[in-house]
Amino acid sequence: MYTASVNSKGQITIPAEVRKDLGLKAGDRVWFIKGEHGEYILKVKTGSIQDLRGIVKWTGKPVTIEEMNETIAKGWAGLLTFED
Repeated sequence: MYTASVNSKGQITIPAEVRKDLGLKAGDRVWFIKGEHGEYILKVKTGSIQDLRGIVKWTGKPVTIEEMNETIAKGWAGLLTFED
């Protein structure tokens, strides 16, 4: 088990071995998630939505914004009901 002290600014230094195990480097962000029993879980925030770009290969034809909007409108048309 590793421990760390909180300084006067409310900051802690994560022990080197923990940083290594988590793959943390300077500038990385971590989440503190409250568990169901009041404990906190430290999670490394990894990646961003931009990292997902290109992971799914599209083999269809390109679709225009107008085609997307038309398809969306058709889908919503069946879900919406209007009452007077």
